[in-house]
Amino acid sequence: MKKQMLLSCLAAAVSGACYAQTDTFPDPVGPSQSDFGGTGLMQMPTARLAREGEFSLGYRDNDQYRFYSASVALFPWLEGTVRYTDVRTRRYSGNPDFSGDQSYKDKSFDFKVRLWEESTWLPQAALGKRDIAGTGLFDGEYLAASKMAGPFDLTAGIAWGYPGNRGNVSNPFCQVSDRYCTRPELHDAGDVSFSEMFRGPAAIFAGVEYQTPWHPLRLKLEYDGNDYKHDFAGVIKQSSPFNVGMVYRAAEWADLMLSVERGNTLTFGFTLRTNFNDLRPALRDSPKPEYQPAPETAGLQYTSVASQLTALKYSAGFDAPEIRQSGSTLHLSGEQYRYRDPREAVDRANRILMNTLPQGVETLSVTQMRNHLPMVTTETQVASLRQRLEGYPIGQEKPLVQRRVEPVDFSAWGRGYRIRESRFSYSLSPTLAQSLGGPEDFYMFQVGMLASASYWLTDGWLIDGGVFANLYNNYDKFNSSLLPADSTLPRVRTHIRDYVANDVYVSNLQSNAIRRLGSGFYGQLYGGYLETMYGGVGGEVLYRPLDASWALGVDVNYVKQRDWNNMMRFTDYAAPTGFITAYWNPPQVNSVLMKLSVGQYLAKDKGATLDIARRFDSGITVGVWAAKSNVSKEDYGEGGFSKGFYVSVPLDLMTISPNRNRAVVSWTPLTRDGGQMLNRKYPLYGMTAERETPVGQ
Repeated sequence: MKKQMLLSCLAAAVSGACYAQTDTFPDPVGPSQSDFGGTGLMQMPTARLAREGEFSLGYRDNDQYRFYSASVALFPWLEGTVRYTDVRTRRYSGNPDFSGDQSYKDKSFDFKVRLWEESTWLPQAALGKRDIAGTGLFDGEYLAASKMAGPFDLTAGIAWGYPGNRGNVSNPFCQVSDRYCTRPELHDAGDVSFSEMFRGPAAIFAGVEYQTPWHPLRLKLEYDGNDYKHDFAGVIKQSSPFNVGMVYRAAEWADLMLSVERGNTLTFGFTLRTNFNDLRPALRDSPKPEYQPAPETAGLQYTSVASQLTALKYSAGFDAPEIRQSGSTLHLSGEQYRYRDPREAVDRANRILMNTLPQGVETLSVTQMRNHLPMVTTETQVASLRQRLEGYPIGQEKPLVQRRVEPVDFSAWGRGYRIRESRFSYSLSPTLAQSLGGPEDFYMFQVGMLASASYWLTDGWLIDGGVFANLYNNYDKFNSSLLPADSTLPRVRTHIRDYVANDVYVSNLQSNAIRRLGSGFYGQLYGGYLETMYGGVGGEVLYRPLDASWALGVDVNYVKQRDWNNMMRFTDYAAPTGFITAYWNPPQVNSVLMKLSVGQYLAKDKGATLDIARRFDSGITVGVWAAKSNVSKEDYGEGGFSKGFYVSVPLDLMTISPNRNRAVVSWTPLTRDGGQMLNRKYPLYGMTAERETPVGQ
């Protein structure tokens, strides 16, 4: 009776939708998300990938599971998914003092790689892996092929592991080696293993997604490769191997989903989406300065020009500009604080300078600074720029004569003018620390306010500090006294509950001596309370050639652990830590930064951290990282090694005024003590971002 009611409700919804008014949304609608996150049907995947840059948040709910997922199409050929699963029929642990009555939570990563694109005769093909770094509850891999036939997108494939538990076909790899005939049981949480791929039972699956004449509505039908006889949630009855569902596009950014799966289970949910390539700032107060040249004079109106360079409107965003003229070159330098794209700041500065140009000036030289360090000088020929601003005759357009060179030292040049900046600055900002999927509570967080202040004693000597005030947190649920019972490492990070128990504390208080060493070298020495958990001394040297796709840095530190009972004091634990770090932005791969750090971590374990980040057209960056050290799996404990991902969002996507600030949301599935690095506030690579070739050049 229950099954008939579910099917009747779904049929009524589909029937009513199909007779609704058409042409609500334009074609193509594109592929939809599966229950697990990532493009697919319901339980089964397809060979489709979302459009490059698409980011989706998904939620699915049924009697056994709640799936929370985030998926991003990093490239046209690669899709990644992170997922939390709430197993509603299981408790997190058998110890109520540890996890209370919280249901079991499973976290996992998936990926899908396109093997080739669809053509006239060939379907699109993809290889995918589910639960690559979890307990293996949903561990499996698949090969899928999808082909469009009018409004129908047909899919067929073969799966192993969880999606192939039905075992309706012989495993072809079992004919090659007996090791492929069986599949290992669940592995430890956080482990990454490819050794079990294509092993054990295999199953053929198939399905179709139909685009109805009413564009917001799509219908799905699939033949499930899983029989659910060995499911972690317990005994799950499957009345039918066919699943049927529908997806309704409520808005360009939202899909609603309803399905009947296994012939007896109602599943519902939604998907929220955006595209990181398409987002653009909605700036309202940043028109370019108009080109209105005044008659050339014998000298530059320094005060007037400097005021325009720093003004809130029509400005170039230069703080404390210095202007000098030497012969036929007019030079400007200052710290550009408003525009992410340095070319935008240079263009605006050049327009302002052109409007009051002194006689005899043939070259404009603009040097961009960062923390009083000269980064890059952009030289522009006045005649070429004047032609561009005045407009070329049709068919006679020419490229602007402009080049980026090493910063120019013009301290010995002649007459000039400089607005002296305030050496003191301060800020007050809200902060949010959070973690997901812990045994005590699914979501733990801390909300507070961070008051920061800095003072430049000289152009190269900075004093910086911050005080954090806790407003609210639920980290009192964190059972740090029970962790890490499965690890022998020093507790360099797992005292988090002890630190957040402080309502007010000095988050950092340090002194930095920063210098440009010449020929692409930058260096700094620092000391003090360097982060919440550690204080000490250290130094860093970075070699970053101008407009090069690579850089190399070295940092060396000696730190002591701060005492969580008195944050102005230290515990007995001390460690030398440092790394050699190589940075590479391969020109052949669109906007990808690879960072490899090799050295010694805070727990005195030695190893390497690999960080790979993709920057999209909007400036949003999505990165993943993993740290592997010489600590054995048994000594490290649950998880095997440290890993996580992050999303960095430019704040000008959410404001009406241009600015260079960013918000970073990071996620680490499990905080352990191995592979942990010092969280320094002023790494040189980030401070020298202007030396990178601007995107599009």
